[in-house]
Amino acid sequence: MSGAAPGDRDVYELPLVAEAGDIDELGHVNNIVYLRWVQDAAVAHWRALAPAEAQAAVAWVVLRHEIDYSRPAMLGDELLARTWVGVAEGLSFERHTEITRRRDGRVLARARTVWCPIDLRSGRPRRVTDDLRLMFSASRDSPEAG
Repeated sequence: MSGAAPGDRDVYELPLVAEAGDIDELGHVNNIVYLRWVQDAAVAHWRALAPAEAQAAVAWVVLRHEIDYSRPAMLGDELLARTWVGVAEGLSFERHTEITRRRDGRVLARARTVWCPIDLRSGRPRRVTDDLRLMFSASRDSPEAG
């Protein structure tokens, strides 16, 4: 799965801890929990960057998830979900996520998710605008982004 992380200013980080309810019968974090963490990171990133008016106007639905699992997470592991935006055009908005173990920095899983923005007024898909794309870019802080 491609999608190398861009510069650190474009990456959102969400700390996580593997809790008892996340553990399956094999003694490690269940695969579906990784999916939840991927979604949690995306939602947290949106809420951290989008102004209130954008959050009131746009919702997101998933069109596709791809997850590659490398290593298991165990009970009590402190983890970090790092997420960033890939290609964002038309009706699709690509997001990449890496979940790493904090104590050794090992990548446990990598995900690629394709989202579609939804207009909350109409309930219909909406195109990815330049403004929407810029919310997730480090260039939003540059003088030219104004």
